[in-house]
Amino acid sequence: MKVIVFLADGFEETEALCPVDVMRRAGIEVVTAGVGGKEIKSSHGVTVVADSDIEDIADGEQFAAAFCPGGMPGSVNLSQSWKVNKIVVSTAQTGIVAAICAAPAVVLAPLGLLKGKNATCFPGCESYAPDIAFSAEGVVVDGNIVTAKSAGWAFDLGIKLVEMLKGKESADKVQSAIYYKC
Repeated sequence: MKVIVFLADGFEETEALCPVDVMRRAGIEVVTAGVGGKEIKSSHGVTVVADSDIEDIADGEQFAAAFCPGGMPGSVNLSQSWKVNKIVVSTAQTGIVAAICAAPAVVLAPLGLLKGKNATCFPGCESYAPDIAFSAEGVVVDGNIVTAKSAGWAFDLGIKLVEMLKGKESADKVQSAIYYKC
């Protein structure tokens, strides 16, 4: 089981790396893929070295989940990547697609993945997807689509992804090990 997490310049650190950390603690193979190279600068000026350049991800490679962190202009940069869009749409056919903060509205909605779905996003980002009625909830699961509101919900999102990928027992173990209470 492999999860891909996209990183583009302007991503929000907590929203990206907290779920990565939680999933890796659960023994899930997580690959961070940089859009535009392996060195990616966050929205707060932190440079992170991705595991791979997105261009090095093999065409047709399958993932159990694809995750789009938020942040600006990170979400816009993700939405403008043909390869990110291709992997997200492909993963939605067989796996889980997750997004947080601005990414649900900026990345997932234009791909049609939120049509008829319950979802949430960062307050104010609804204008990027005016046809979607976003929820005020922190984390929303609708089928294989998981969305989260903001950096404050990053741990909850990570725990939810572990639960969906490996089961409640694994999620509970990670949650207990980090002394986190959702």
